[in-house]
Amino acid sequence: MVDPLITFERIEMFQKVVSEAGLNTPAIYSPEISQICGTEIFLKLENLQPTGSFKVRGALLKLSGLDEDERARGVVAMSAGNHAQGVAYHAQNLGIPATIVMPTNTPFTKINRTESLGAKVILVGESLSDSQEEADRLSKSDGLTFVHPYDDPDIISGQGTIALEFIDAYPDLDTIVVPIGGGGLIAGISIAAKSRNPNIEIFGVEAAQYASMKATLAGEEIELGGPTVAEGIAVKAAGHLTRKIIAEHVQDIFVADEADLESAMQIYLREQRIVVEGAGAAPLAAVIAHTAAFEGKKIGLIVSGGNVDSRLLSSVLLRGLVREGKLVRLRIEIADEPGRLSGLTEIIGNHGGNIVEVLHQRLFYDVPLKSTEVDVTMETRDQNHVTEIQTALVKAGYPSRLLSDSVVQN
Repeated sequence: MVDPLITFERIEMFQKVVSEAGLNTPAIYSPEISQICGTEIFLKLENLQPTGSFKVRGALLKLSGLDEDERARGVVAMSAGNHAQGVAYHAQNLGIPATIVMPTNTPFTKINRTESLGAKVILVGESLSDSQEEADRLSKSDGLTFVHPYDDPDIISGQGTIALEFIDAYPDLDTIVVPIGGGGLIAGISIAAKSRNPNIEIFGVEAAQYASMKATLAGEEIELGGPTVAEGIAVKAAGHLTRKIIAEHVQDIFVADEADLESAMQIYLREQRIVVEGAGAAPLAAVIAHTAAFEGKKIGLIVSGGNVDSRLLSSVLLRGLVREGKLVRLRIEIADEPGRLSGLTEIIGNHGGNIVEVLHQRLFYDVPLKSTEVDVTMETRDQNHVTEIQTALVKAGYPSRLLSDSVVQN
């Protein structure tokens, strides 16, 4: 049975609170991404929230509902990023002491951002489960109100206001696709959207290595864990409140692999000029991977957040160039004679390749004594351009092989 505190009427009531706090976000049609997906794509840009994530909605409603005594004692939450900043942001604005328990491996940037919002950060354990144990302990020992990231009626209801804004902007949406971590976001959205339009379809997306909700609803036990670019939805335990709502209102849950998540992040940056974190890119990854399921429909994608480390984003972009054949590395065998290297680079330049790096391999035993191997990293237009350059090199007496084995044909 769904928690009686999670109702469409409460979500509608909370929509006014969210609006008065200035937390409404744009909803836009994307012609570029629509062309890629082969259907009409609309985006709800929660990455434009003050903290870069939808989490500020539920956090506002939870904290604004505390009484004076609860506010004086303070709140505690466990989080590795977005929920921490959402709670800290509103706690600072409302004058509520906030303690955030984070895993010890949390990136420094997320710790610093949370602390800059006035929260006290405590690092405990290697996982969110360890952090939750400490948060529970502090809640009981110090009388702090525990703010759960997803299994809370106010949190779920707050996230549901996203659907009301989206449908107000585009009433004829056929489908909304939502990332799933613990399930608070899709639970709130599904209740609100289905109440406005019973025929609308709601689909969820999980990272392939953290498909906890899909497994839970199927009654399966699977091994979860591993590195993912979508750390915002890397949740091993499906929510208890949320799973009931999802079972009732969500059509299906897709899983997105790492390559698809990275590709979706790159598409958002290249085509829409927006920075989207891995979790926020999951709905687009699912639509691209399952085009048949969405053909001919008006699809709303929840862009849940844009908090991504700059080094990680840089790696995603470079790996994307490799997949598209726009950044490659060739290993080329040449005679160890004066002028041979300049001849090689001249051929590449004449055919439009832009050399990024050149490495010599002279001293290794598997290279003939009077030869040398040269690894050339270069920028190209696409895979056909790579083939053109390799053909020219072979004709000039420079046999080569492609080392960038993840390149795919365009």
